[in-house]
Amino acid sequence: MRSQKVLHTCPLRTDRTNDGATELGYVLGFAQIDSTNIADVGGKGVGLGELSRIDGVRVPDGFCVTTDAFRRVVAAAPSFGDRLDLLARVDPDDREAIREASAEVRRVVEDVTVPGELVAEIGDALDRLGAGAAYAVRSSATAEDLPGASFAGQQDSYLDVVGLAEIVRHVRRCWASLFTERAVTYRRRNGFDDRQVRMAVVVQRMVVPDAAGVLFTADPVTSDRKVASVQAVRGLGEALVSGLVTGDVYAVRDDRVSATAPADEARPVLTDAQVVALARLGRRIEAHFGRPQDIEWCLTGDDFHIVQSRPITTLFPVPESGDQENHVYVSVGHQQMMTDAMKPLGLSVWQLTTPRPMHEAGGRLFVDVAAALATPAGRDGLFATLGKDDPWMRDALRTVIDRGDLIPSRPDIPSRPDAGAPAGAPAGPPPAPAEPDPALVTELIEADRESLATLRSTIATLSGPELMEFILADLAELRRALFSPRSSQAIMAGMEASWWLNDHLETWLGEKNAADALTQSVPHNVTSEMGLALLDVADAVRPHPEVVAVLRRVADEGREGAGFLDELAGLPGGPGARAAILDFLDEYGMRCAGEIDITRTRWSENPALLVPTILGNVRNFEPGAGRRHFEQGLQESRRKEQDVLARLRALPGGEAKAEETKRMIDRVRAFTGYREYPKYGMISRYFAYKQALLREADRLVSSGVLRERDDVFFLRFEELREAVRTGDVDAGLVAERRAAFRTYETLVPPRVFTSDGEVITGRYRREDLPPGALPGIPASAGTVEGRARVVTDMARADLETGDILVTAYTDPSWTPLFVAAAGLVTEVGGPMTHGAVIAREYGLPAVVGVERATRLIRDGQRIRVNGTDGHVEVLG
Repeated sequence: MRSQKVLHTCPLRTDRTNDGATELGYVLGFAQIDSTNIADVGGKGVGLGELSRIDGVRVPDGFCVTTDAFRRVVAAAPSFGDRLDLLARVDPDDREAIREASAEVRRVVEDVTVPGELVAEIGDALDRLGAGAAYAVRSSATAEDLPGASFAGQQDSYLDVVGLAEIVRHVRRCWASLFTERAVTYRRRNGFDDRQVRMAVVVQRMVVPDAAGVLFTADPVTSDRKVASVQAVRGLGEALVSGLVTGDVYAVRDDRVSATAPADEARPVLTDAQVVALARLGRRIEAHFGRPQDIEWCLTGDDFHIVQSRPITTLFPVPESGDQENHVYVSVGHQQMMTDAMKPLGLSVWQLTTPRPMHEAGGRLFVDVAAALATPAGRDGLFATLGKDDPWMRDALRTVIDRGDLIPSRPDIPSRPDAGAPAGAPAGPPPAPAEPDPALVTELIEADRESLATLRSTIATLSGPELMEFILADLAELRRALFSPRSSQAIMAGMEASWWLNDHLETWLGEKNAADALTQSVPHNVTSEMGLALLDVADAVRPHPEVVAVLRRVADEGREGAGFLDELAGLPGGPGARAAILDFLDEYGMRCAGEIDITRTRWSENPALLVPTILGNVRNFEPGAGRRHFEQGLQESRRKEQDVLARLRALPGGEAKAEETKRMIDRVRAFTGYREYPKYGMISRYFAYKQALLREADRLVSSGVLRERDDVFFLRFEELREAVRTGDVDAGLVAERRAAFRTYETLVPPRVFTSDGEVITGRYRREDLPPGALPGIPASAGTVEGRARVVTDMARADLETGDILVTAYTDPSWTPLFVAAAGLVTEVGGPMTHGAVIAREYGLPAVVGVERATRLIRDGQRIRVNGTDGHVEVLG
């Protein structure tokens, strides 16, 4: 098994120091260990100590060699510190260098002399437990098997070790395994310092089992917390954990074996009664630790022995509901094209911005749709909104309805003709809205810019509680602007015209997604204008080799900040290039990747983020490309309009069809661009809030209330408001949330899941795909072939003309990359989300909602993107 079977307690050895304080010895028995000893015995040791305290749980006897032994013996070894210094200087991406440096550290540790005092303590413990018995000797690092990280498999375990000398030798080998290549690499990737991690060693008596295996108290496939999963093999479980054998698999729900998959149907490893008894034991252990557990067990006769229990760190957390009802949660991040974890301040500001109640889990936000799923009318509304843009989400919700075991179906409540209408509203359906005036768009934009100017001038004068109250009041103003009927009318006018054109032109002319070509280069699209504006910045940089050289150094060295702008000032052509960058930042510097999280670093805060894209534009385009790009799109849309109208006039009743179509083309071009503006206005206000809050954070740091400036990001807005008022912050809470955020960053949020934690997955259910094609949502018509560039970080993107951008999601900050791309593929999104809208305006074939695209498509592969039918083919 992953770790092995052992014995019970050996007495705690204590010494008295000169001042009378109690000092722990080098060896602790399991009975003397609890959760407070994490620094002494590591995660595995604490787990065994806690397990030994649970009534009804049998733990094979054993003891721990403490981290104090590691510290006094290993850390004092000659050259150990020097070798760690060399390891710390190795590039984390240089695997060969890490392999060589870590091997040097291991050699030092394995050759260390174990002092007689420690050998004697281990010998005393073995005498009490049975010196001639076989033992498992297992590593237990201080960062191992914690709620926020699982280091399973990163250090070593050794089985069937007999005799004091061999056990001491294997203790040294466990110490050395703290510095294997895989352990060092894992720590680097998860933010753990090599010098801060200590190693304890578990010595546990071997049990010779009839059967062994693993028990997960939550289903490892669906994440359902009410389903326990048991895997079992005969004899030792090492082959099972190592993946060499499959073994029997059992699922248990409500004290009943609900599914089995025996390796040998004629000879199952466990009886149903044994499986249920083991699951009950797992629930007792889970209750003790307060979260789902990955438990290793072995069976001798009729007795189950528990040899290890660790948290299941891959489960996505479940929102707290405060009741026992069933809930169905849908991801807000998938709708907002931002599935990354958000810090507490970002979560709370977003919640203050939206009127809809949202639930937090794993650093993300979710909406509970259980009530809507319960009635036909509610379901229809969900499928018309959430389901329209995301077939995966729609299919998952359909699965919930079809199963019938989560949400009971209720009939719609009959209503009076005037039921649900506002007080004083006339009965009957509302009148059809009047044809919107295109001037509405410019009025809304001008009003927002005036409001933003007022905000900026006012907020700059405020501090303390007055500032917090002002921001809270302005958030209400932001909500009013975002959800005003006039703004919604402008957005819906463009969307409805687009839908009308696609539906009618496919019916009349047999042409799919005709509106895509008709919406190229529309006016008032602040996001697409941003991408073209960065082409103009490239024009200011391109003629000046010394300026280009500085920007290349910034990109190559991974420099951050705005310092390079000062370097430009003294170079030939530098003042003009610097001015062009600053002008761009004045208009768009509030944007960044994941911009709905107010805590994210903005371009104005770190202009170096833009340098790789500027250099790409310098390399890939000729002067004047921005203007030409817009004009080409405009001419293409006009040609498409003339073609469509001419073909319609040739049909029966064609003049009427053409007249109505022309009206819809004018409408879609007048209003489509505005759809991007409300978010631009929101992010502009967010940046003003952030700048003011960081000034307040500096004040709190200088007065000793906060330790670091960005501590404010780990407080919710309401908590920060109280901290500003009282001058008091819980530093422990901030540290706890920092650690939790690091964990949340490693998790992948589900689109749909339940209050039991069960992830409900959907699929496209399409039969019209070429063999092997990846299904998606057609977002921008056309077909293109090219080299796939799989990009996870915009700041590291390196696109050449003709490349196809493949990424998890795009928000407005990714738009500058679109001008160089020939096509777009994303994992998240729908026909009306940001990436789709901008792809259509730039004339890029695009397919969105391609599940696992960044893993199924390798960087550099040649692919074909069919944005008309919605699929991607990997060509080689």
